[in-house]
Amino acid sequence: MSEIKKDDKKIIKAWTFYDWANSVFPLVINSAIFPTFFEYQTTHDVAGNIVNSDISLGGFVFKNTELYSYFVSLALLVVCITAPLLSGIADYKGNKKRFLAQFCILGSFSCAGLFFFDKEHIVISMVPFLTATIGYWGSLVFYNAYLPEIASIEMQDKVSARGFALGYLGSSILLIINLIFILTKTFSKLFDYPGLDARIALVTVAVWWFGFAQYTLKFLPKGEPSGNINEGNPLTKGFKELLHVLKELKNQIALKRFLRSYFFYNMGVQTVMYMATLFAAKEIDWPDENYKKTALIISILLIQFLGIAGSFLFSWISSKMGNLKGLSIAIFLWIVICVSVFLFINTPFEFYCIAAAVGLVMGGIQALSRSTYSKLLPETKDHTSYFSFFDVSEKVGIVFGTFSFGLIEGLTGSMRQSVLALISFFVIGFVLLFFVPKIKSV
Repeated sequence: MSEIKKDDKKIIKAWTFYDWANSVFPLVINSAIFPTFFEYQTTHDVAGNIVNSDISLGGFVFKNTELYSYFVSLALLVVCITAPLLSGIADYKGNKKRFLAQFCILGSFSCAGLFFFDKEHIVISMVPFLTATIGYWGSLVFYNAYLPEIASIEMQDKVSARGFALGYLGSSILLIINLIFILTKTFSKLFDYPGLDARIALVTVAVWWFGFAQYTLKFLPKGEPSGNINEGNPLTKGFKELLHVLKELKNQIALKRFLRSYFFYNMGVQTVMYMATLFAAKEIDWPDENYKKTALIISILLIQFLGIAGSFLFSWISSKMGNLKGLSIAIFLWIVICVSVFLFINTPFEFYCIAAAVGLVMGGIQALSRSTYSKLLPETKDHTSYFSFFDVSEKVGIVFGTFSFGLIEGLTGSMRQSVLALISFFVIGFVLLFFVPKIKSV
């Protein structure tokens, strides 16, 4: 099997298009519609009256947002356990494209299952959320692993930024379409079913994700196997492949130290993505419920479109100052943002301002982190296994981040106190980044 041609425009387009396809999940499911839908469903009865938001489960009582964060943690824990082993198999057999497709199917079809959400059966109702989260993050392990194979070192910052920019744009388009139906209550009025528009919005994520992913799956190369695929048990060989990469990783000082820093600062980034909407709904002084719903959506769109600009802005900064300095600037800005949220952000106007700041650094730090890790990789055919450590570091960080966010809220009764945890994550990541040795490519 011949090697993948680097910097091929058709292949790069197919790769970046998966960002366009799957980014509707983190926006619509994780940030915009499902958290609001979940919060409303668990705080209102059938008649629309406000009820107690506490949820009883297994003899314990949880706040609704606290329980939500625990479901996120559980889903990502599953990914952390399975992804490294699967990545070893994918590298050995050269079939990461097949794993990408399978996780895509799992994630997209699970989004459609959220249509049947029922708070009276909260555990069963959250199963599709769990499997959708597993599908999304599982597919990214294999998707990200393509970056060093399809792009030269000089192009990786731009290609990574292009992917995130397409993701922000595509997901924003779908969100706007759904918001038109939700705000006009088109389907709710047509079928006399209150809240139907929000449920249909969750199904559109499934259709968009699975539909547009077909372009990626058609034109993206299969990949090159690192071993003789006709020899031995794939599970055993995959495990050995993983151990081989783990052994190599110990000798990659820059890569290992970068992963330590990434673990902490990305813990903060991802926790913000999951919990920001719920935080704003509870901690900002909104004039009324309708204003709150509209303002939250506007702020999310603001983050999305500024995220596009941020992706290219930090790609440009890295070209002038290097990846590590660019990341240092981004992390420092995150620290300033979180301190400001904890101390000052209480009104809608203040929230809009901080949302704009988040948008600029959100896209930039994600795109730059992916390309920086890719540049630090040694010459190898085991890209999927290496990227599994990158992704597992990300997922374990989100598990700790969302769990600690929910735990602090459960102990203190305030989501604002949980922001202190985010500040500590960013500060630790900022300090650790200075210990990454400087090399030419970064």
